[in-house]
Amino acid sequence: MGRGEEDDRRRIPPARVLLLLTSLHGGGAERVAVHLANRCDPALVDVRIGLLRAAGPFVKDVDPARLMVAPEGERRFVFEGPNAGFYRPDRLIAGAMQAPIAFRRMIQEWRPDVVMSFLKGTTLITQLALAGLGAARPRWIAREGNNTLAVIGDELRSPAAQRLVTWYTARTYRAADVLLANSQHMADGLIDDLALDPARMRMIRNPIDAARARRESDGPIARTSEARPFILSVGRLEYQKGHDMLLTAYAASRARGTHDLVIVGRGSREAQLRQQAAALGIDGSVSFVGFDDNPWAWMARADMVVLPSRWEGFPTTAGEALALGRPTLVTDCRFGSRELVGHDVAGWCVTPDADAIRGGIDRLIEDRALAARLGAAGPARVEAFGMTAMIAAYQALFIEQAALGPGALVAA
Repeated sequence: MGRGEEDDRRRIPPARVLLLLTSLHGGGAERVAVHLANRCDPALVDVRIGLLRAAGPFVKDVDPARLMVAPEGERRFVFEGPNAGFYRPDRLIAGAMQAPIAFRRMIQEWRPDVVMSFLKGTTLITQLALAGLGAARPRWIAREGNNTLAVIGDELRSPAAQRLVTWYTARTYRAADVLLANSQHMADGLIDDLALDPARMRMIRNPIDAARARRESDGPIARTSEARPFILSVGRLEYQKGHDMLLTAYAASRARGTHDLVIVGRGSREAQLRQQAAALGIDGSVSFVGFDDNPWAWMARADMVVLPSRWEGFPTTAGEALALGRPTLVTDCRFGSRELVGHDVAGWCVTPDADAIRGGIDRLIEDRALAARLGAAGPARVEAFGMTAMIAAYQALFIEQAALGPGALVAA
């Protein structure tokens, strides 16, 4: 960079960006927000994270000066848990009446050039927070990192309610200046599922912190060296992640005779999954580890990493398994998993059902040449989704949007 370019950088103020989430409980969206807050060049992009609650394991990873938190959030905004819990009357009232006010106050205090909302629930709140701001309204990026229709189906059992929420969600997304997906399959699916404008759709994949995964992979795990080899799954213990299918698959697999199953993560279905393991007679071979700050140490020692999801966005865990050279089995669900691993390239894809998962487990355990070939291809595969390139893509998007000046809610 020449002297003139350096002087220009000093004269141009950084784009002010506010990332909006409910909390920093563990998930792909929250991890992306933390990476952006920590890694964006502050001379180009000044990032703050706006939270309804200062809760979750990733809070400790962010400079407190970059956090904005709603007052009394611990009392008002407890949204974590199964998706259907969001529709409890008390949570709906808090979401519809109090959460938009909290976000609006953050926007008015920080006066960002750009706001980015993460996932459906926060995006619905953000539209209400931005309404009526007029010329003071920042540009709005609505980022979706999950299968919206599947989430709505998980939240609501009534077909009429599903149709209503789908209609309102689509209307909300159409009001954003930019729609952002984290896989190409998701971008295409959102356009088709919600009749969104392709011209406003962008795609930036989740950054994979391969360097950290490798650096932390030598850490200790709560497992003795005399224990059997193990198959690993990492993810929230919720319906989406398909651990019930994995337990059924493992119980029927030949691998059950040679390998244990270790599940890292926590969630509302843990008790139910433990009961299922006991009913299947595999509770002595299945370990529920809970949340671990260092899942990479488990990955590095696993014979195989399995993501048995019913749906996804762009599974960061699978990318970290690839970075560590582990044989990786994923379900070919909507969206992102096949796009990330590539079937028979750096991972193995099966349909999201217990019998197919069982077949995939046995194939990779018994065909060691196949498992070794897939594992060896992982590190090169994940380079395309590396941290530097993905952060640069986000910075470019933020700077582009900030330069366009205040937005105005688009007619839905």
